[in-house]
Amino acid sequence: MTLDLAEIARLFAERGALAYAGEPVSQLEHALQCAWLAEQAGAGDTLVTAALLHDLGHLLIAEHQTLSASPTELGIDDRHQYIALPLLRGAFDVAVREPIRLHVDAKRYLCATRPAYFSKLSPDSVRSLALQGGVMDDEAAQRFAGLPWSGDAVRLRLWDEEAKAEGLKTPPLAHFLATAARVMLR
Repeated sequence: MTLDLAEIARLFAERGALAYAGEPVSQLEHALQCAWLAEQAGAGDTLVTAALLHDLGHLLIAEHQTLSASPTELGIDDRHQYIALPLLRGAFDVAVREPIRLHVDAKRYLCATRPAYFSKLSPDSVRSLALQGGVMDDEAAQRFAGLPWSGDAVRLRLWDEEAKAEGLKTPPLAHFLATAARVMLR
């Protein structure tokens, strides 16, 4: 199965109102803010699309709909960065998929290479960092930096951390789905 734009829109319509893991925004608001930050930074359509879809895995995990707390508060690393990838493979190129796959490791990398970055993490991001393997050591950070899509993943991760502003106005989902349509595989 491949997710098309109609299915992605349906997921956001049905599950996007869920709280974004202890943050003052919903899943949809977080996705829109992240894509908006990418667009404002001049990112290309592929990276804007990756920013929109980077946490789609959270919406695909049915159990998240009934949890009493955020997954990290329950000690769960849901590995959300991998969940949507098989469903996006037939719709989007690696330029969209790889920053999504690497955005969690980008947080670990940023904590290793930019000491001030850790202090910007929200409490939920700090909890998930521990569950996701913690701060990278020097060797792992060098390996990560050498990956083809690591730079885009780092940019995505920086927007990801900023995209938690209550009440921030962004373009609607349809705006970013039009961007995604431009980079979909035919």
